[in-house]
Amino acid sequence: MATLERWRAAALANGPGGGSQRWTATARLEAVIATATMDEATRSAWCREQGLYPTELEAWKQDAIAGLGEPRAPSAIEARQDRRRVKELERELHRKDKALAETAALLVLTKKLSAVFRDGEDV
Repeated sequence: MATLERWRAAALANGPGGGSQRWTATARLEAVIATATMDEATRSAWCREQGLYPTELEAWKQDAIAGLGEPRAPSAIEARQDRRRVKELERELHRKDKALAETAALLVLTKKLSAVFRDGEDV
């Protein structure tokens, strides 16, 4: 009974993923590579030694294969839409720059005008 309680406590301490959570991504890939050429019996024995299930190893293999997928190149339509969007943003930026310059000029002229009238009142 004490052995079962120790096993249960160890299983609870490892958490819901079993012992597989201690495996880093690099270690998982190395495990997939190491077991790739093994037959099923040898792979099962290796998994038992490592405290893994063969299904976990297979899931790691599928993850590794999925990660090697070809990067998707942008299509011509997406490139055209991107260029159009860049042009729109450049036009908007130019318009806002002009509006900012006009506002700055009006502010300077307002200050000069108030300075002229203030000087004229003093005389």
